[in-house]
Amino acid sequence: MSRSTLRAIVVALLTLTGSVSGADVRGIITIQRKLTPRNVTPAAGLYQRGSPVALESDTRESALDYERSHVVVYLEGGSGSAGTEPMPAKPTTMEMQQQNRRFSPDLVVIPAGASVSFPNFDPIFHNVFSLSKAKSFDLGNYSKGQTKMVTFPKAGIVAVYCHLHPNMTGTIIVTPNQWGVRVDASGQYTLPNVPPGKYTVVAWHKTGGTFRKTIEVTAGHDAEANFFVPLAELASGESDSHPDLHAEHHAGH
Repeated sequence: MSRSTLRAIVVALLTLTGSVSGADVRGIITIQRKLTPRNVTPAAGLYQRGSPVALESDTRESALDYERSHVVVYLEGGSGSAGTEPMPAKPTTMEMQQQNRRFSPDLVVIPAGASVSFPNFDPIFHNVFSLSKAKSFDLGNYSKGQTKMVTFPKAGIVAVYCHLHPNMTGTIIVTPNQWGVRVDASGQYTLPNVPPGKYTVVAWHKTGGTFRKTIEVTAGHDAEANFFVPLAELASGESDSHPDLHAEHHAGH
């Protein structure tokens, strides 16, 4: 049994017996302008395959609400005074639907080891694929009512596309542990019940970039990490960007 696995078991037992008191990590993401250009989808008649499928309107939410809700925050690291590490998350399954010639939701957050299903609800064929380093796959063509599933064993950013419909893009953020969440439309997030220790809080936005801050969680005291996106609007030295991770999202497409 590896040392990291043994540490995770110790943390789990201590948490269950009440010996470890976790705290929440909270914060606010500030975005002051539109960052993401919306996809322009050609008329259905321009596609070579399938029946006409209506495209949903892009006016269901404000531009800033959209930007804030497309930020993902998660934790990396986690070493406390006892050398503990975050517990691995339980296996879960999320869903990214193909409907109205879109991925819905277009952003999914899962822990490493979890799976995502890709059901097709359109009366046309879709073909989901990714060339990302974290997970590369090609599910082939399949029709309405069918679904296929992919498991993501390691953390990373996975850009998802459809071979048959170039406008369709989605992102799966695979986090190293169970502490990962999409920010809400108001810009707020909470990572609950984090064990004491030192962590790196990561904030990711497809267009704005990737940002990190180091925090220390102590028992019974919530920690806070706020971010301004994009980096150009930050004061000097407040955060670091990681353009290599940002660029990986677009690799191979």
